[in-house]
Amino acid sequence: MQRLLWMTMLMFLLCAGPALAVETVLMETSSGDITLELDDQKAPLSVANFLAYVDAGFYNGTIFHRVIDDFMIQGGGFSADLHKKPTRPAILNEAANGLRNSRGTIALARTQVVDSATSQFFINLKDNAFLNQRNKTRQGYGYAVFGKVVAGMDVVDRIANSKTSRKSPMFADLPVETVVIQSVRRVTNEQ
Repeated sequence: MQRLLWMTMLMFLLCAGPALAVETVLMETSSGDITLELDDQKAPLSVANFLAYVDAGFYNGTIFHRVIDDFMIQGGGFSADLHKKPTRPAILNEAANGLRNSRGTIALARTQVVDSATSQFFINLKDNAFLNQRNKTRQGYGYAVFGKVVAGMDVVDRIANSKTSRKSPMFADLPVETVVIQSVRRVTNEQ
């Protein structure tokens, strides 16, 4: 019921106001700044979900907790002391939106459950076609891309080159030197 209420609220917000221009977000990390352009036309639920976390300051002080070189960097769910932050309800998976898991794109992380994405996201380090939707089965559903890096890919690559260690089964690819997401905020576009 709570999920249905959350989805209804998101749809109302998307339909109630004028069409949004391209949303740009600045992610300040301990390794440098990353600027993201979000695609609210092809991924409206995913963008609204991400921006709700951004506007609430949820990501401030979280970390990149999963870094796999030549694959992706993942963050947005854990504090520096590895405590999982409480999240909003999961949203519907928009992997069928036509956006691809290409180098520099940002997508929502999820569990094996198709519609389980909440706050966690990952940035692709290379073209990861196997993460795209192939079919509507649980194995082929894919991961919803909702934007791309437009500045700071060098920072993403720097994070990707972090030395990692296995702290526990849950943190098998944790950077030895903590990479903190200091703040995430919207920036104004001059369009």
